[in-house]
This record gives sequence, structure tokens and C-alpha cells, in this order.
Amino acid sequence: DGDGDGDEAEADSGSGEEMDDSSDDEQENEAEIQRLEEQLSISAYDYNCHIDLIKLLRQEGELVKLRCARQKMSELFPLTEELWLDWLKDEIRMAEKAHDREKVYELFEKAIKDYICPEIWLEYAQYSIGGIGLQGGIDRARGIFDRALTAVGLHMTKGVAIWEAFREFENAILGTMQALPGTIVTPDQQEAMNKQLDRVHALFKRQLAIPLLDMESTYAEYEEWADEVLNESVKQFYKKALQQLEKRKPFEEALLAADPPKLAEYQAYIDFEVKDGDPARIQITFERALSENCLVPDLWARYTVYLDRKLKIKDVVLSAHERAVRNCPWIVGLWKRYLLALERHQVEHKIVTDTFEKALNAGFIQATDYVELWQAFLDYLRRRVDFSEDSSKELEELRSAYSRGVDYLKQDIEQRFSESGDPSCTILQNWARIEAKLCRNMQKARELWDRIMTKGNAKYANMWLEYFNLERAHGDPQHCRKALHRAVQCTTDYPEHVSEVLLTFERVEGSLEDWDLAVEKTETRMNHINEWRAKAALKEALQTKQEEDKNIQWKKGRSEKKAAKKAQKQPTTGDKRKADEEEWGALPDKPNKKRRAGEREETEEAMATECGLFGRKGIAKTVETPAQQKQKAVVATRNKVLHDNSKDDLTVFVSNLAYSMADPEDKMKEIFASFGQIADIRLVYNNRGHFRGYCYVEFTEKGAAINALKLDRQELEGRPMFISPCVDKAKNPEFKVFRYSSSLEKHKIFISGLPFSCTREDLEELCKEHGNLKEIRLVTNRSGKPKGLAYVEFENETQASLAVLKLDGTVLKDHTISVAISNPPQRKGNVETGRPSGSFLPRQVYGARGKGRTQLALVPRALQRLPAPGTSTENGTLREQDDNAKGDSTRAADMKKMTNADFAKMLLRK
Repeated sequence: DGDGDGDEAEADSGSGEEMDDSSDDEQENEAEIQRLEEQLSISAYDYNCHIDLIKLLRQEGELVKLRCARQKMSELFPLTEELWLDWLKDEIRMAEKAHDREKVYELFEKAIKDYICPEIWLEYAQYSIGGIGLQGGIDRARGIFDRALTAVGLHMTKGVAIWEAFREFENAILGTMQALPGTIVTPDQQEAMNKQLDRVHALFKRQLAIPLLDMESTYAEYEEWADEVLNESVKQFYKKALQQLEKRKPFEEALLAADPPKLAEYQAYIDFEVKDGDPARIQITFERALSENCLVPDLWARYTVYLDRKLKIKDVVLSAHERAVRNCPWIVGLWKRYLLALERHQVEHKIVTDTFEKALNAGFIQATDYVELWQAFLDYLRRRVDFSEDSSKELEELRSAYSRGVDYLKQDIEQRFSESGDPSCTILQNWARIEAKLCRNMQKARELWDRIMTKGNAKYANMWLEYFNLERAHGDPQHCRKALHRAVQCTTDYPEHVSEVLLTFERVEGSLEDWDLAVEKTETRMNHINEWRAKAALKEALQTKQEEDKNIQWKKGRSEKKAAKKAQKQPTTGDKRKADEEEWGALPDKPNKKRRAGEREETEEAMATECGLFGRKGIAKTVETPAQQKQKAVVATRNKVLHDNSKDDLTVFVSNLAYSMADPEDKMKEIFASFGQIADIRLVYNNRGHFRGYCYVEFTEKGAAINALKLDRQELEGRPMFISPCVDKAKNPEFKVFRYSSSLEKHKIFISGLPFSCTREDLEELCKEHGNLKEIRLVTNRSGKPKGLAYVEFENETQASLAVLKLDGTVLKDHTISVAISNPPQRKGNVETGRPSGSFLPRQVYGARGKGRTQLALVPRALQRLPAPGTSTENGTLREQDDNAKGDSTRAADMKKMTNADFAKMLLRK
């Protein structure tokens, strides 16, 4: 009993802790819900915020709030298929009464308008079957099935499900009509049964006449169901459909093989269907493409243009236009076409006006878009006006709209974009032309044109000539003359042209006094213009001369600095001074500090005596102990790393290791021992015996070397360790050590602006809810310090695109991050960062740690020397090159060795 009480106590304690944890989670979720609601009250068009709020509310079971959140989002954005299906299933579970059922029907009607989705239509039809027991339920379900066939019945891959569901529905009804055994069928029952049989026959025939996948099984099912030989017309339609299917199979197979969003494949499919010319098939292909490419404006534009010009069915056309602007509201061209379509199909004026107001709030990206939108709306209003009447409601609305449009561009748009988007005042110009020509109100037109000129347009000749033409067509000669005189005085770009127009006008219509005045004004103005142009040309020439002098002075100063720097570089104790002393016999020959291959033993002994291995020693030659001689031999051996190129496939090159690493050989053995037996580890040291940060690890088996590459960029003592295959670049110039792609990767995202404290776990927590993660890579410099950048790889392009949409601009640890599809810049040149270059051109080799500040080649001299024939390889590069290389090395060996005096003579000859 005591043990039982203890167990119960522990159980009560555990349940209490679970309740506390759940209570904490609920409080956190409530706080997050409140924060998201506040965020949406500030920015209603935050798509990710809507998604997160709906997800949390559904998790918490807040059904009322959830319904409101979904309704608000659906008013602003088209919902995806997944969002609609979740919403519909939640509402279906809550629908208990007939009134609730009608609300679900209304919700289905909204869902089918966003995208043409076979799954939603199938769900709709199946839900309607549940209401066949109500009055008119069968007819209602049959009507929904018919609409579903019209909408998605031509879908080659998913349309089959709708056809089969419809046939099952009709067959089920047919089964209820069968007479019970022992009963006599009345004529009315027989007639109803025959009618139902005809319905099923008609469905089979309709389906077999359409190219759909797996048509053969449908044909076999019809033969079995009919229990008779099918007539020839059915067979002919079936064969024709099969032929159409064969033509479209390559496109369907391309879609199945392609990765989302498959835009290029859909474009090719659409081109084929447009050429084939079947409007229904063209429409369903467009709809399929748009369901996966809903944010591609050009695809919506092409679809709506096709519907406007070819199909011209009001409901279909207007639905497509409405969905286009809901998906891509930032494209002004889609809104303009929508307004034209509404006018073309004679939609109520209020709907057109409301659509225009929505467009004004769409958030276009440039000021000129608003000018285009206003012009399209004003054109619509102008076409509504009957100008035969002196005054009308439509005319007053047009004038009011023009006035509002001008003020809107001047105030709202200039404040937002720092420009009106209409510098030439095209809207005011059109308004003035309407007043002059259609309303015959030249006084109003002149007032409008005066406003145009006061907006900085008086200096342009074309603006004055437009006004002159308007006066010429609808005004009088007096105002024409006045306009041209003002144009001559104000124009600065083409005054000659304006002067010529004035003289031509006076030559035709003016008196002698008018002619004399025009000549005087034009000559005076042109003299003034020529003087101004001469001054401007002189000023420009002076500025050009000053720029040239400045460039000359800069080049001169630069050359003087170079000369001064060259003069300061006097030889001190180097080879050049030694050469001079040897030339004039001042000193006996001394060994050069930089030894060449093949020098004699006494030269090496002299260098060891003078400088030692780790610093300068006394001049007197010291006697070395056997231990010192052994240490000297070890260090000398370290400086020269031998390598057998035949074992490249067994060897890996390890670089970017810390110079200060203690016992690097033991560390390498510890790291690589798990991959297989290690044959040798060759560490690279400098001339002073210091570790250079890279080495070669040779295995006894090829598989071990391949598996060791998996440790590439693993962190070791705070630095990423670079591991690459041991490849001779002289024979494989195309080999790239850089392991990551430098081209567009649609399944991978690039994140910038990360805090330096961000870890892989932080990124995994941030990204995992948007898809399945394959790899996360934090970008670091060579010392292992983070750069605030990362690459995250998803399973496919769709998940990566969704992550970009949801994560771009989010805040992580007080840092606003930027997220985009990975598209690294092309790597310049062929410089490898993981190992020394295979080329023996020292001026191009920057060493294992890149190009230093001094721009000196940091590769050991043993790596830079030309190979001598007949010896082994060094550091993974072949001794035996091609024929040309052999010739060069042989000639280098045959050349007479030059003394310091020879070098001095060569320099003096320069």
C-alpha cells in the first residue's frame, strides 16, 4: 500500500508539472496572438503575419477568432489550396444545422474563385452529396458536379477523379431505383430508371471523348458496365481522344519530371494549346500554370489578354482579371486591363469606381504607375460623357476626377516618391484638350495650360507648340500670336524653331507691323541666346582645360612619388651590394643567403655557421654534438616535403590549420584514424622549422581518402579545416577545389544580416517549419569567425521559395535578416583557397592563407623551385611535366651558374 501511495503521489506530481507546462505554453501563445493582432492592425498586408496568426489560433482552438482571421486574410489575399482545405474542413466539422450548411456552401463558392483546384472541387462535390436527403439535394449535388466538370474536367492528370466521383454518384442513385424482388415496376419507375441509365451512359461517353490519363481503363469499365458492344460513334470519339492524348503526353511527362514551379514547361504547353486552338483546353492549361505560378505577372497578363480577345465570356473574363490583381496587385498594367474589361462588359459604374479605389491602394513601386492608372480611369469617365449636352452629371464627375487626379499626383505621390511622375503634365494637357475640343470652353483650356507652364515647362519649345496648335484649332489668331511671342521669350531648348513658327504665322496672317515686331523680337532673342551659348561654350572649354591640367598634375605627382620611392630603395647588405664588392675586388667571395638547388656542401656549412637554423650565431665555427646534428637533419628534412604522385588517390590535402597547433602530426592521426589506416602524414614547415598550417595525409586505401573528404570545413581549434583531394593541377587544370556551387540554386536560400552569435541550432529552429532541411552552412572567414551569412538547403525549390517569402525581413536576435534564393557571384580566376597552386609561377601563388598584405609569395622555396629531371615529386606536383616543361628544366640545368659579379655586370649594362 505504501508503494502504491508513493506511485500515486509521483503521478500527481508529474501531472501537475505537465499542467504547469501547458499553462505556460498557453500564456506564451496568447501573448504571441496579441502581438500578431497588433502587428496586423499596423500593417494589414503582412502575409506572413496572417499565416502565423491563423496557425496559432487553430492550435489554440479559438474558432471564432480563427474564422475572423481567415476572413480578413481572404479579403486581402487569395488563399492557397492548403489554407482553403483547412478552413473548409474546420467549418464542415462545426456545421450541424441546415443554416450552418448553407454557410459552408457559401465558403466553397469563395474557395473555387481563387484558383482552379481539382481537390477543392472534389471536396465541394462530395460535401454536396451529404445533403441529398434534403429537398432538392440531388439536383444541387448534380449541378455542382456539372460545374466541376466544366472547371476542371479537362485536367489531364487530376480531372479523372471528378469524372469517376460523378459516375459513382449517378450509379448510386440508379441503384436506389432498382425494383425489389417480387415487385412490379410501374411505367413511371421504368421511365425514371431509363433516364438515369442515360445519364450514366452520357457521362461515360463525355469522358471517353476527352484526352485524359488512363483512358484505357475507363473504356474497359464502360464495356463491362454496358454489357453490350459499344456503337461506332463512341469508338471514333475514343480513338480521337487517344490521338490528342498522345500529342500532349510529352508535355505532361515534362511537367512530371520538372521541379516546381515548372514555368518554362507550362509556357511550352500553352504555346502548343494556343496553336491547336481549343479554347477550353487553352483555358485549363493557363489555369494549371497559374496555380503554380500565381506571382508571375506576365503569365496573368497573357491569360487575360487571351480571354479579352478570344473567349469574351463575361464571368470567365472578369474572374480572371480579378484574380490577376489579387495575386499581383503591384502591377499597374493588370489593373488597367481590369478597368477596360469592366467597361467592355458594361459593369455597373460603382463597381468600376470601387475597383479604381482599390488600385490606388495597391502600392505601386513607381510614380509613373499612378499616372497611368489615373489616365486609364479618366479615359473611362470621358467615354461616359455625352458632350452634346452643355452640362451633365457625368461631365461634372469627369472634371471633378481630373481635379482630384492632379491634386493626388501633386500631394500624395510627390510626398511618397519625391516626384509627381508626370513632369510634362499629360493629365492636364488631356484635360485642356477635352475642354477646348469637346466642351468648347477655350477659357478653361487656357487656364489649364497656364498651370502647365507654371510647373517649369515654359522653357520647352514643344510645350508652347502644343499650346499654339490648340489655339490654332479651337482659339483665335490673337491668342495664337500672343502664345508664340511668349514662347520666343521663354524657350531655351529650341528657340530657332519657335522663332521660325512665329515668322511663318505672321507671313500668312500678320500685318506689316506684326511682321516687323516678330522680326525684331526673334532677332533680339537669338542675339541674346547666341551670347549665352558663347559664354557657356567658353566656360565649358575652361572647365575642360582645368580638368586636363589637373590630370597632368596628378600624373606628374604620381610619377615623382614613384621616382622618389625608387631612389629610396638603396641596397644595404643584400646581394646587389655583394655583387659590387666582388666586382671591384673589395671583398672575397661570400656565399649568397638565398641558395640554389645543387650548391656544394661547403656553402651550406658556411650558411649554417653564419646564421644558424634559428638565429644569428658567432662567426667561429662550433662543433655540433650528435644530438644537434640529428635535430638539424630533422628540420632540414621538414623543409622539403617529398610526395609520390602515384599515390594521389590515396592522399588528401589538409589546409587552414592553426600555425600554433601543438603536435600537429598527433592531432592529424587522431582526427583521420577513424577513416582507415594512415600510411604517412607529411607536415609542411618553413625554413625556420615553423609549421605552415597545411599537410598531406596518406592512407593505405582509396576509400579512406574519399571518406576523409567529409571532414571538409569541420572546425578545429576555432578554425574551419579545409580538406581537398590531392590532384596535380598541371595535368588537371579544370579541377576545382571549391566545393560549393557558384550558380543559381533554387532549392537553397542565402541569409544575410545574421548576428555573429547565431548558431546552426538557431537557424534550424528558424527554418525547419518552412520545409525539410538538408544542410545548414554558416559562412566564416579563415580564422573561423562568423561573417553574419548563411546558406540553408531545402529538399526542393517550393520549400525554398516559401522560406524566402516568409523569412525575408524578419527579426532574429534584434537583427533584421535578408533572405533570397542562393545565387552566388561567379568566382574570379582560378585561385584555389584550399591548397597551393599546381603551377610553378611564384608571382601568381599566394600561399595557403591567400594573398598577404605585403603581397609576397608565402609558398616555401622548395615548392617554387623548378623540378630537376629524374627525381621524385614534391607536395603533390609531378616532377615529370610535358615535353615543353622537360625542355625548360633541362636548359635551366645546363646553363652556366652565374656568380654575383656576373649579376653585377648584367645590371650595369642596363
